[in-house]
Amino acid sequence: MLCTTAAVSVPAQTLTTLHRFDGADGANPAAALVQATDGDLYGTTLGGGANAKGTIFKITTSGKLTVLYSFCAQSQCTDGDGPSGLVQATNGDFYGTTSGAGANGGGTVFKITRSGTLSTLYAFCAESACADGRSPQAALIQATNGDLFGTTFGYDGAGATVFKITPSGILTTLYTFCAQGGTCEDGQAPVGALVQVSDEDFYGTTTQGGTDGGYGTVFKITASGALTTLFSFDGTDGSGPGSLVQATTGEFYGTTSGGGANDGSGTVFKITPGGTLTTLYSFCSLNGCSDGYAPFGGLTQGTDGNFYGTTGEGGSIHNQGTVFEIAASGTLTTLYTFCSQSPCTGGSEPIAGLVQSTNGDFYGSTSASGIRGGDGAIFSLSVGLGPFVKTQPISGKIGSAVKILGTDLTGAASVTFNGAAAVFEALSSSEIKATVPAGATTGKVQVVTPGGTLSSNVSFRVP
Repeated sequence: MLCTTAAVSVPAQTLTTLHRFDGADGANPAAALVQATDGDLYGTTLGGGANAKGTIFKITTSGKLTVLYSFCAQSQCTDGDGPSGLVQATNGDFYGTTSGAGANGGGTVFKITRSGTLSTLYAFCAESACADGRSPQAALIQATNGDLFGTTFGYDGAGATVFKITPSGILTTLYTFCAQGGTCEDGQAPVGALVQVSDEDFYGTTTQGGTDGGYGTVFKITASGALTTLFSFDGTDGSGPGSLVQATTGEFYGTTSGGGANDGSGTVFKITPGGTLTTLYSFCSLNGCSDGYAPFGGLTQGTDGNFYGTTGEGGSIHNQGTVFEIAASGTLTTLYTFCSQSPCTGGSEPIAGLVQSTNGDFYGSTSASGIRGGDGAIFSLSVGLGPFVKTQPISGKIGSAVKILGTDLTGAASVTFNGAAAVFEALSSSEIKATVPAGATTGKVQVVTPGGTLSSNVSFRVP
């Protein structure tokens, strides 16, 4: 299904470059940042660092960066190289994957504390023919049961899987792609993170395979490993889908890095949980591709209900990428064109998605830091949205403990779950610990602070 596309160009927004990588502190960030309970942002770089194999870092919202770990610190790189994005688990530690190296050469799953102590939990290709998976490239997610779920990309037609792993490192392969024959009608080569929904099924994408020419799929998989292919791309509606985001309305939104109506420049799409897909926008709709093309990083839904993302190329200046906003109706607005500053001080070629901090601003990275390359940068972009709170996790039973992340939470007077008052403790200016109260139902969490009332960006689910 196709919708009429529309684009709006606006004057360049004020973008603030927080940090420019120099190789020694990392190079070429390619995964979205994550905001932690301490209020800082944490992320990874594919290269650079002490051993030129990637880093894990934290950065404050004011731009102070600290390298927590440089990969290949162990003999023969048994700790892996080329890290993906991070997820902070409810225990406070971060979990992630590396796409290469490790004890068996197939990548790893790792845990790292906020102080920088890294533990390798699993090394892929531990089984014959890498039956346990190979080369994970997507960030992990923590499910409501506490386990971590992820995918492996595979290599040379084999080793693409969906897996779960306990925080202690016990891995279970849930599904192996290309199980339906050599044409991979069930998909192949997943790179986007999974999304868990209220019915506790997971949704995800593959960048290749499917029934319509191998342009990728959208799938659903149960926690026990039963997979259903919901949609196969055919190129005209997109090619190579990345991560999905579930909107507050229940549908999923995402991007494809190629395909679409304009010479394979990529798309924005919406898909229902049942598999009905609507193409909302095809990039390169404007003269000279001033609206950008090749959106690799997926979308994030802002507190205003609109979706925000980046394109790795295109834009009105030097073809170095953009930041865009798109409404659920499909109207796209270009917020910022990279290299609009001379000499390209804002960075260039963003391939990671954005994250909205609880202060209301968006944060992201560029894989390069100039027209001729460079090691990348971290930036912030304000579009006038106010502060909010978010919960960790986003669902829980009555009586369970929940962390509430925000900004300037000191002195909070009350916490409510869809109107039900909760017992809480303010641990810091960025974190509150609360207990889901009796009588709580699915809905927004609100925190009353001296500065005003803050609402959660999504509804908290009470089973």
